Amino acid sequence: MSVVRESDLIGIGKKYQIETEAGDNMVVVIHDDGRRELYRHDEEENETHCVMTLSDEESRQVAGILGGLSYKPKALETIEVALDDLRIEWYKVVPFNDGVNKSIGELGVRQRTGASIIAAIKEDDTVINPGPDFVIAPGVTLVIAGKAKNIKLLKEILL
Repeated sequence: MSVVRESDLIGIGKKYQIETEAGDNMVVVIHDDGRRELYRHDEEENETHCVMTLSDEESRQVAGILGGLSYKPKALETIEVALDDLRIEWYKVVPFNDGVNKSIGELGVRQRTGASIIAAIKEDDTVINPGPDFVIAPGVTLVIAGKAKNIKLLKEILL
């Protein structure tokens, strides 16, 4: 697991130092004006070099790409992203699930579980924030957000 250290940069913003599982060292500086700077630490030279600067909008686009919101590698059946208590999971619906061919509203997803279906992906078609009338079809991958216990309840309803 990677190690992340956070520190305040007074008058500038925040700095995050990240040591990855692969042994890479990266620094992300988030400026108060929204800019982000990415730095990579070179162990051999013992220097840190700015790799790129991103605007707030560009940073959010890259975060979505890295987080798998626009593409989920086919080899991954389930991905979990933990942000404090918030989790985001991808769940592929199979034909024998009880929740198949029922709408989100009919299942009472939010009321019964507290979790939210934030997207539904099938092949090249993505529905962002599907409403209560959205019917859960076999083969669709649901992007679910909520606390771990809420997601577990939603999976139980779908099973």
